[in-house]
Amino acid sequence: MADRESARSRVIGQKVLRPREQVEERIRGTILSGELKSGDILPPEVELARQFNVSRTTLREALRSLTTQGLIYKIPGSRGGNFVQSVDHRSLGSVVIDSVHNLLKLGSIEFAEVAEVRQHLEVPAVRLAAANRSAEDLELLRDIVRRQKRASVDDPEVPKLDEQFHSLIAQASGNRVLHSFVAALHHETEPVHYLDLSPEVGRATVRQHKAIVDAIADRDPDAAEAAIIEHLTYLRKHIAVHVSR
Repeated sequence: MADRESARSRVIGQKVLRPREQVEERIRGTILSGELKSGDILPPEVELARQFNVSRTTLREALRSLTTQGLIYKIPGSRGGNFVQSVDHRSLGSVVIDSVHNLLKLGSIEFAEVAEVRQHLEVPAVRLAAANRSAEDLELLRDIVRRQKRASVDDPEVPKLDEQFHSLIAQASGNRVLHSFVAALHHETEPVHYLDLSPEVGRATVRQHKAIVDAIADRDPDAAEAAIIEHLTYLRKHIAVHVSR
C-alpha cells in the first residue's frame, strides 16, 4: 500500500515545450553559458531551421522573442544576420532604458513614479560611493562640478553633465546593478529638463553637488546621504513640469 502511495506522489513529469520554446531555450542557453559570445553571429536562419528541424516561421518566432529579451539583435542586408547582444551590466541598463521609455510613451507608468524610484536608489548609491570610491572616481566627479560651475543655465551641456554626475556616483558605489538602474532611470527622467532652471537654481544645484562630492571624498556615508537628500528635496521643490514623455 505504501509503495502505491509513493508511486502516486512521485513527480516524473516535466513541462513539454512547444517547438518555438525549445528553440528559444536552446539558443538562450548557449548565450548564457558563454558558448555563444557577445558579437558572435548565429548561423543563417535556413541552417538554424534545418538544425532544429523546425519551420522558418517557428525559428523566426523564437528569434523575435530572444530579440525582445535583449539577448540578440538583427542587422538586415546581405552582410547582416542575427548577432549575440552584449550581456553585462551595461546591456541591463539598455534594457531598462528601452522598457521604461516605452512604458512612459504608452502612458502605462507616470513620470513621477520613475523619478521617485530613481531618487530612492540614489541614497544607497551615494552611501556605497562614500565607502568604495576610488581616487579616479573622485577626480571625475570633481571635474564635472568644475565644468558645471563654468556653464550657464542655458548651456546645452548642462543636462548631460547632470546625468553624468549622478551616474558616476552610482558607478563609484561598486555595485554594477545599482549603477545600471540609476543611470537608466536618470537617463529617462532627466530632472534638469523639468526644472525651473534660473541662475539661482543652477548655482544652488552646483553647491549641492559639491557638498555631495565633499562627503564622498571624506568617505562619510552619513554626510553623503544627508547631502543627496537635501539635493533631491530641493529638486522636487523646483520641478516645473510633471509629465510623462
